[in-house]
Amino acid sequence: MTLYEIIKMIHVSAISLSITGFISRVILNLKNSPYQNRYWFKKLPHYIDTVLLASALFLVYLLGVNPFTTFWIAEKLIGLCIYILLGMVALRWGKTRTVRALAAIAAVVVFSYIVYVAHYKTPSVIFSS
Repeated sequence: MTLYEIIKMIHVSAISLSITGFISRVILNLKNSPYQNRYWFKKLPHYIDTVLLASALFLVYLLGVNPFTTFWIAEKLIGLCIYILLGMVALRWGKTRTVRALAAIAAVVVFSYIVYVAHYKTPSVIFSS
């Protein structure tokens, strides 16, 4: 197994853990569960997302591409910013359950779009021609 394949496996695993954790946190948040306030439940997503970001940066380095001129990577970065903002609304800023639920659904849709762009390595919305 090459270094690239190992880092990619770590990256894909972190992606799976990240979205699973997000959906779990949203469900607990919408149910006002006391489990959402547990220390490990609040801190673990940050560790997973740090591994996710570090592996992404290392993959970009190994590929030797510029993320701002490689349009599919740039589109993933824009999608990531939108996903983070929607996640903040879903987990913190949303005033009502309806707003939090809609933001969570929109975040999962954006997340799915990011995975689509990564899989096909082609920009589809912002930089498409």
